[in-house]
Amino acid sequence: MPGSTDLLLLWMVSKNGNPWLLAFCAVAGSLQGGYIAWSAGRRGGQAALRHHLPSRRFKSVVGWVKRHTILSVFLPAILPPPVILGPLVLASGALGVSRKRFLTVYGAARSLRYGLIAWLGVVYGRNVARMLSGFLQKWSVPLICVLAGVVVVGICLVLWQVFRRKSKTAQDSTAEAETEAAQVF
Repeated sequence: MPGSTDLLLLWMVSKNGNPWLLAFCAVAGSLQGGYIAWSAGRRGGQAALRHHLPSRRFKSVVGWVKRHTILSVFLPAILPPPVILGPLVLASGALGVSRKRFLTVYGAARSLRYGLIAWLGVVYGRNVARMLSGFLQKWSVPLICVLAGVVVVGICLVLWQVFRRKSKTAQDSTAEAETEAAQVF
């Protein structure tokens, strides 16, 4: 979920966790995820980008990344949700941003973000932890139910897509066989 790393980092630092180690782990994990998305964009090129982006957003994302190479990686990596990071990371790989430049800019942005969150956890941690604990006690059951519902709906949608593709493939092969049989006679 977007922002979950931020909340987890804040909560763990507020519970007397080592802020340096926790921020480092958050940055390292984010770098791994970002590098995987960048590599997928690099391997797939603009075809992968077209596949993963809605057509109405394709031109604007490509234009933004081409005009503002560094900002297209730095800004979404430092800003909190709902800023969308994935398509811009994928686009930076697809549009040829070098690995060194990507990792440097992305790592700097994530270091600033998670460093600030760790600092907030140290300074305001106990108050935030108390507030989050009260919120979670009140809303934990509804949140778990919503999460479980989202998972069930997601599984159903995936199964529906798989069965739809299989039936479409079977219909296409049957239609091809009928067409070949008709041509023979």
